[in-house]
Amino acid sequence: QVQLVESGGGLVQPGGSLRLSCAFSGIPFDASLMAWYRQAPGKQRELVAQLGSALTTRYADSVKGRFTASRDNAMNTIYLQMNSLKPEDTAVYYCTDVGVHWGQGTQVTVSS
Repeated sequence: QVQLVESGGGLVQPGGSLRLSCAFSGIPFDASLMAWYRQAPGKQRELVAQLGSALTTRYADSVKGRFTASRDNAMNTIYLQMNSLKPEDTAVYYCTDVGVHWGQGTQVTVSS
């Protein structure tokens, strides 16, 4: 069975940092097919980072320079390092193999 297990969400102050993890199991892992999305209350789900290859990762304009997606192929895990967090980053964050399967989501709240 396919499973995506997320961790790392929580409450952080503006300007702080948080690191999300997503471990994938059940089918062969290909990080180039994985992505991070987020959805804030009352907002559309939006793409945050599309991993692609290690050199071609794409980011939403709103997070460029602040967020970094990475992978550990041996651990079947992708990460999202979030720095300089802003209140508008508050959302439920999801990992996905480009829409085939989704994690359960992890809440990130940026507030003082």
